[in-house]
Amino acid sequence: MTLRSLARFYDCRASCRTGDAVNHLAEHGPTGSIPVASYARTSEDVRRRDGHGVRHQLRINERTAHEHGCTVVAVYSDNGRSASKAGEMRPGFDRLVADLARGHTADGQPITGVVCTADDRLYRRAEDLARFFAALTARPGRRYLDPQGVRDPYSQEGLLEAVRALDVAAMETRVRSRRLSDWHWARAVDGVPHSGPRPFGWQEDRMTLHADEAQLVEQAIIDRTGGKAVRSIARDWCDLGVSGTRGGRPNAQTVTQIMTAPRVCGYRANKGELLLVPETRQPVLGQWEPIVTPTQWQAVCATFSPGSLYLHRGSGAPRLTGRRTDPRHLASGFLRCGAVRSDGGVCRGALCAQKGRSKKSPYVYSCRSCGRCSISGPPADEALEQLLFPEAEGRVQLPEPMRRRWQSGEMGLEEKRKIIGSVFTCCTVRPGVKGDRSWDYSRVEPVWRWADRVAPTGATVGDDGRSATGRGRQAG
Repeated sequence: MTLRSLARFYDCRASCRTGDAVNHLAEHGPTGSIPVASYARTSEDVRRRDGHGVRHQLRINERTAHEHGCTVVAVYSDNGRSASKAGEMRPGFDRLVADLARGHTADGQPITGVVCTADDRLYRRAEDLARFFAALTARPGRRYLDPQGVRDPYSQEGLLEAVRALDVAAMETRVRSRRLSDWHWARAVDGVPHSGPRPFGWQEDRMTLHADEAQLVEQAIIDRTGGKAVRSIARDWCDLGVSGTRGGRPNAQTVTQIMTAPRVCGYRANKGELLLVPETRQPVLGQWEPIVTPTQWQAVCATFSPGSLYLHRGSGAPRLTGRRTDPRHLASGFLRCGAVRSDGGVCRGALCAQKGRSKKSPYVYSCRSCGRCSISGPPADEALEQLLFPEAEGRVQLPEPMRRRWQSGEMGLEEKRKIIGSVFTCCTVRPGVKGDRSWDYSRVEPVWRWADRVAPTGATVGDDGRSATGRGRQAG
């Protein structure tokens, strides 16, 4: 939605409500106690992490409301939430919009306006501006307050002022983004280490090598160059009890990213690209201690083909380009490893489809994290189908037409996977018994998406008069 179309939309809306709004404001009078909602937001709270910015804004809102004869009856806030990023969740703003649209809070307290320190606290995107003004003007007589005074949201001038504030906020966001990008680039060409969590293999200063981790990385690069599989290296790290700098357990992808990151040989990258000195076209050298030589780093990167899934987040190495292909197998992404780790915990790694070695198992689902759990593909897919459409009464009861379409072949793979995703969060696969070729469907244990609404097998009619089948149908 463009700013121009937004203005045209609300111009028509404002013209039919201005009269009612003025009369309603006149009834309250300038000194009446008018109930308003107070909203505050900060983009980040990374240093003190105590919400002081939000508290300061709410105090200013209280003062502003008092100066204009209003009383704050409800408080909404979003601490450390950006309003300029698409898809960013702002629970406080969402509750404010919902309460404004219905005219009162969840406990029934009427709301006839909003007070905020500035427009950009409420919105920095046209979509949010449209949502806010639609909710604010859903009823006549509403007002919007800020430290500059009272604004009539029904008038054309009030809307144009909001649109101008949005334009200024959008420009400010672009300028700040550009400045931040330039700041990171300048640090990169100076060889300054990355900010954020420390990289695996270095101390907290990001300059000095971490003796144990650096030795692991160096040996992993030597082993990989010598032909060892990445999953085997990751498994060795897991057996040693190694954890990442954020506490995660190593897997093939993270180990690959550690080995192929340019920092291991002292090179500096920025936004996934190796930085070069403009005059010499040689790689920019970082200020930290390297783990291996550039020759060793280039050799380990050469062991991966361009577009390797292991490298799609790595920097300075072959990257995965274009969109990922859609899953080709029914259970891809839904199976989790149930193998027990050496520390007694469950692996919970994703089982990914791989090419099988026999006609009965043209593909198998194997764990990439620990490599200790795999299951034949066709029987695993069949196990999911039996969980969805059991022969006897089961945990869920999907519609009969859906079962017929599924089993007749009319339903495509994408639609089938959507049905699975609506019923299961995932399915845990227990490791099989070595040497036992019999198939056990109970190895696949489902984790129901709505466990609290799914009745146990054989349940009788409950107090609400609904049977287990009825509740199961609701869950599905």
